Amino acid sequence: MNAAVLYTLMGVGLFSIGLHGFLAQPHLLRKVLALNIMGSGVFAVLMATAWRGPQLPPDPVPHALVLTGIVVAVSATAFALALLRRIHTATGRASLPEDTAA
Repeated sequence: MNAAVLYTLMGVGLFSIGLHGFLAQPHLLRKVLALNIMGSGVFAVLMATAWRGPQLPPDPVPHALVLTGIVVAVSATAFALALLRRIHTATGRASLPEDTAA
C-alpha cells in the first residue's frame, strides 16, 4: 500500500465521519466542526491525486488547490461562527429546533 492509497482511504474516512456528524448532530457548532472535518477529508484526497509515481515529482496543481481550499475553509468557518453567534444572541439557542411533527 503506497502513500496515495493511504491518503485516499484516510480522506474518504474523514469525509464519512464528517458527513455523519453533520447529518446527525442538531447543535450548530458541531455542524461547523463536521464541515471542517469533511473539508480535511477532501484535502487529503486532493493530496493523494498529486502523486504521479515514484520517479516523478508530484503534480503542483492539487497542492495549489489545497492551499486555496484552506484559505476558503478558514474564511467560511469564521463566517459560520459569526452567524452562529448571531443566532445564539437572537434566539438564546445554538441548536436547530427539533422536528416533533415526524
